[in-house]
Amino acid sequence: MFNTARLQVVLEIARHGTIVAAAEQLRLSPSAVSHQLATLEQEAGVALVDRGPRSLRLTVAGQRLADYAQQIADLMSAARDELSAHGEGRRGVLRIGFFATAGTELLPRALSSFTAAHPQVELALILGQPPELLPRLNQGELDLVVVFNHPLSPVREASSPAVSPLMVDPQLVVLPAHHPLAGRRRLRLTDLADEPWITTLGVRDEVSVLELAARAEGFQPRIRCRSDHYEVVLGLVRAGVGVALVPSLGLRNPGGVAVRPLTHANLHREIGVALRPGNPNPVVGSFVDRLTDAAAGLSQELAERWSPASRSTAVPQRRSSATAARSAPGGNAATTA
Repeated sequence: MFNTARLQVVLEIARHGTIVAAAEQLRLSPSAVSHQLATLEQEAGVALVDRGPRSLRLTVAGQRLADYAQQIADLMSAARDELSAHGEGRRGVLRIGFFATAGTELLPRALSSFTAAHPQVELALILGQPPELLPRLNQGELDLVVVFNHPLSPVREASSPAVSPLMVDPQLVVLPAHHPLAGRRRLRLTDLADEPWITTLGVRDEVSVLELAARAEGFQPRIRCRSDHYEVVLGLVRAGVGVALVPSLGLRNPGGVAVRPLTHANLHREIGVALRPGNPNPVVGSFVDRLTDAAAGLSQELAERWSPASRSTAVPQRRSSATAARSAPGGNAATTA
């Protein structure tokens, strides 16, 4: 195995033509360079220089070794540059898990800013539910997971990673555009006790968050349909089949329906980002900063959109949320996420 320092000796001799000049470049004495060269010839088992009385030149073998030494030097320089870029967060791979409605605007906003600042960082985006993604985070397959949790049906496990809060995503009442209650600025859940409902699958078993909230208010909602997709829910409400609770981030295309805030302390989702302790990936912190900024901006916009003063029934494309930030430890199982 050749020593890289000695390979540098033959490379400098090839570049400058003399031992003295090579010694100056390497900041060594000429005798030290001569010793290194002699050792290298012993290791190679072949003469590397042709020593004349007043000149020194590389043999064919010496020139070939110098060529290889140059390639090695170039590779080492490239390796140093790339590792430096990784260490500074200019290059690398970021693996993100996220639930569906986080991918409509929250995540894209953060990614837009992040990719502009880190164009050489590769992204791996994994869509799924928090209970599916969090084990992959714990196992090191993901760098972070955007998660949500319902206060009425929290999912807490001993192995759950730390979660930094991002935003609160309120559940909003969605009614057919010409529903008698569509003119109200704000509704209570009990105002809708006699209505047919379109709801989601439950966090546990078949009991949805709507049903949990309704039971606490003293009534059992009449469920006409359960759907895992908010577009289906909105379509059925638009057709007059029933009313629904939809988180503000799920209101991607709510035209033709009435959307009203709900007076209820626990009907919201707490959205956060789950991180793996001790993760050495240097780009995680930069992305979390941008995700936090995106959540703050989106919260403000959506809170204004769905304030009680908003009376429109044909709602623009953007979704809604509140500005408060709460802890979001771990997840929810409805695939309408």
